[in-house]
Amino acid sequence: HSVVRNALFCLETAADEKENHVYTKALMAYAFALAGKEEKRKALLSSLEKEAVKKDGSVHWQRPGKEPEVDLPYYRYRAPSAEVEMTAYVLLAHLATQTAPSQEELSFASLIAKWISGQQNPNGGFSSTQ
Repeated sequence: HSVVRNALFCLETAADEKENHVYTKALMAYAFALAGKEEKRKALLSSLEKEAVKKDGSVHWQRPGKEPEVDLPYYRYRAPSAEVEMTAYVLLAHLATQTAPSQEELSFASLIAKWISGQQNPNGGFSSTQ
């Protein structure tokens, strides 16, 4: 359909910009995964991996310029909902491929899922409804 084709063209043009925000890259990677644009998806995921925060055997993404976490006793830090959301989009982009994800992608995806599951509140929910 022409509307979808034009939207993908717009996204492809935006993806080529040098200074895309990490949240934008996460959304575009997932959109390209759904559209079957493997090269664009892989390029964005490669760029995102360079910006990943790898800590305690898990992987996530955070907004640039964010205040550092406060390490207090008896307090479990939970990431802001925007960070949970963009990390979830990266996870979806890793798993929503036209062919089955590679073993390497599944291993990396498990590190992302570990971080996301650690963000659950005591009731099993998250800070965002998304």
